[in-house]
Amino acid sequence: MQQPQVKGFFDKRTSSIQYVVADPATKKCAIVDPVLDFDEKSGATATISSDAILDYVREEGFEVEWILDTHPHADHLSSADYLKQKTGAPKAIGAKVTEVQKLWKGLYNWPDFPADGSQWDRLFADGETFSVGSIPAKVMFSPGHTLASITYVIGDAAFVHDTLFMPDSGTARADFPGGSASRLWQSIQDILALPDATRIFTGHDYQPDDREPLWESTVAEQKAKNTHISTCKTEADFVALREARDKTLPMPKLILHALQVNMNAGRLPEPEANGKRYLKFPLDALSGAAWE
Repeated sequence: MQQPQVKGFFDKRTSSIQYVVADPATKKCAIVDPVLDFDEKSGATATISSDAILDYVREEGFEVEWILDTHPHADHLSSADYLKQKTGAPKAIGAKVTEVQKLWKGLYNWPDFPADGSQWDRLFADGETFSVGSIPAKVMFSPGHTLASITYVIGDAAFVHDTLFMPDSGTARADFPGGSASRLWQSIQDILALPDATRIFTGHDYQPDDREPLWESTVAEQKAKNTHISTCKTEADFVALREARDKTLPMPKLILHALQVNMNAGRLPEPEANGKRYLKFPLDALSGAAWE
């Protein structure tokens, strides 16, 4: 398989990794899961992280061909819309995003929200192919963490976001609305069926034991060393482990802030009559309170 050039950008505030994946031959690239800077205490937004990506793209002489979301994120706001404005590149996500939109549309009491995926330029079907420059790419549906999660396999690089973490960190949670530990297990098996040399790029790293952030492994390393996969020989074992762990985890601090932006493809709410934008979130809508 062709080997794209991959550059990861670690966002310390959210422990997220954003990627630029490029074809060195054509200088075409895709940006994967970009972060809009957001401070929940002040309500401030910024484009520092995205501008650093754009600086890198400019320095390398790349042309942005795609802005790719793996799913609507619960722990950071997406800057996909900002990057489209800056580059003109189309925004894309998996077609199952409409299921997430319908679910969260009700939670936000947003009756006029168009839950049809039209906020993106391209909705990828499972197994659909595209390219980054001359490098072939395909889409794998990877539900479990969310209803809409997908994996992008671009050449020898798989962008798996919230499925597999680095081997010492295990796997992603599956207890959000629409999540399923059983479906996550099945999605992980599909990823591990890729060639052993396939490079795995994860979407988060929480730096166990305060090590430096890491985000690249291989299928072979995941099969041999992943702390959840190597110790769980059956789906039932994994579901029991994943569900027990998820019960101990608090909700992400930005989940109610982020989903209303991210299910809208990174578009912030329109300014109101006073020129200010406002986020809205429901009270008592999710379990996992700090005192539970």
